[in-house]
Amino acid sequence: MHLEGTLEPDLAFELAVRNGVGLPYPDPESLRAAYEFQDLQSFLDLYTAGMSVLCTEADFADLTRAYLVRVARAGVRHAEISFDPQAHLVRGLPLEVVVGGIAGVLERSEAELGISTLLIASFHRDRDSADALDVLERLLAMGAPIVGVGLDSAEVGYPPSLFEGVYARAAQAGLRLTAHAGEEGPAANIRDALDVLHAERIDHGIAVVQDPDLVARVVAQQVPFTVCPVSNVRLRAVPSLAEHPLPAMIEAGMLVSISSDDPPYFDAYVDDVDDAVTAAYGLTRDQRAALAAASFRGSFLAPDRVAERLAEVEAWRTARA
Repeated sequence: MHLEGTLEPDLAFELAVRNGVGLPYPDPESLRAAYEFQDLQSFLDLYTAGMSVLCTEADFADLTRAYLVRVARAGVRHAEISFDPQAHLVRGLPLEVVVGGIAGVLERSEAELGISTLLIASFHRDRDSADALDVLERLLAMGAPIVGVGLDSAEVGYPPSLFEGVYARAAQAGLRLTAHAGEEGPAANIRDALDVLHAERIDHGIAVVQDPDLVARVVAQQVPFTVCPVSNVRLRAVPSLAEHPLPAMIEAGMLVSISSDDPPYFDAYVDDVDDAVTAAYGLTRDQRAALAAASFRGSFLAPDRVAERLAEVEAWRTARA
């Protein structure tokens, strides 16, 4: 999920008042009513506008804490949180403000809420790759507590190959590699993310079903895919959950898990997504447990922590009310 995409309307207005920022909506309800999107770009426009209320380290801390408190109630045990440093640098915010506010909360998340967390710096694919490389170098120089890098924002017209150098530098620095691919773009973007960027994980990736050979490959290699079915429907990448390729991906034997993407914008935190796909596909307890297990197997947690979380999933699977 994207941290900036967890900004609830109520918090947005609270921060707007705190920072003297004007919003083009009279109240939180009007803002929430605007969450009807025609495509990925229409969402990104509103998503970017919402960031204007994030101005101080305390704002980023409040945003992070609010998300973690909400998903703790849902039973989330681990969160890999992406943030968009470029989106804040162009607004004139220092990286130290952004990272400091987020990291200060994340370092206490497990002790306070029982949620382990890892932070991923995502780069905008519709910005020049040289800018992404510069930001990566700045993050490394300041010792930012990031575990990996990602690639997000508008996909059409911006193939993964543009960021080969950025990913090579991240790998050299020992960072983990994930990338959005095949959300609105073709299956070829997934292949390039794997072959050119050497991504270990694919975010979204629903276009994979267009290429049977690629499906066979990712099944054989057990490449993790973090799929966001409710987001895909709300952004009109697919017409409905009934027509979503998730069941086909599961049936093929892919290592696929479900994620929330930007929860308030799509009115679906990860527990809501689980409810939606369970209802849409009639998932059994075993199938839901398999999705949960896949999320940990595809995570960037250390192997011993993965084993701990898998044991919890198995205990839930075998429990009977």
